[in-house]
Amino acid sequence: MSLDVYLKDGDDYLYSGNITHNLGKMAKAVDIYTHLWRPEDIDITMAWQLINPLLDGYSRLIYEKKYMEKLNSANGWGMYEHFLPFISGYIEACVMNPNATIEVSR
Repeated sequence: MSLDVYLKDGDDYLYSGNITHNLGKMAKAVDIYTHLWRPEDIDITMAWQLINPLLDGYSRLIYEKKYMEKLNSANGWGMYEHFLPFISGYIEACVMNPNATIEVSR
């Protein structure tokens, strides 16, 4: 299973990204699980609302690399080395499209 994230302007897709649910534990460890998987639960609907929380989580991922690598999935689906660029790309897309709406599919 995977998480698909989208940034939209009306019916137009501006960005899409995909990661495995196996990264949920790592996302929880840096307090961005809800921001990624369930933004509607914390009233996040716009890209600009994700920028600071994702930056904080990204910083923690880097700072706590050794611990995060311990959360890598044993089957290879859900690795730190894949999560870091996903978060970086999502942050960049949010910065470039701050007024985009967020859509997730899980």
